[in-house]
Amino acid sequence: QVQLVESGGGLVQTGGSLRLSCAASGRISSIGAMGWYRQAPGKQREWVARISSSDIANCADSVKGRFTISRDNAKNTVYLQMDSLKPEDTATYYCFMVAYGRSYWGQGTQVTVSS
Repeated sequence: QVQLVESGGGLVQTGGSLRLSCAASGRISSIGAMGWYRQAPGKQREWVARISSSDIANCADSVKGRFTISRDNAKNTVYLQMDSLKPEDTATYYCFMVAYGRSYWGQGTQVTVSS
C-alpha cells in the first residue's frame, strides 16, 4: 500500500515563501511522474506543476517563475518551492505520484496567503 504524506503548508504573508514536501511510504520500486494540484474554496482542482521521472518539469502559467518543483528519488519525495506568494495562491495543495500504472494522492495541505 502506497501512502503519500504532505507537509510544509501554513499561513504566510503576500510575497513570502513556503516549501511543500510530499513523501511516499510503502513498497515502491519506482515512481513515474510526480506533481501538485491545488483547490481553492468554491473552485475546481487546478494543476500546478509536474516533474517526470527524467526530471523534466512543467508549471502552470499562473505560477511560472514563482514556483519550482523538484524531486528526490532516493527519498521518494517531491517538493514544491513557492516564492513570491500571492493571496490567489491560497488553496489546499495535493501531491500526486504515478506508480504501478495508477495515481496516488496525498491528503492535502493548506496554504493561506494573507494580503
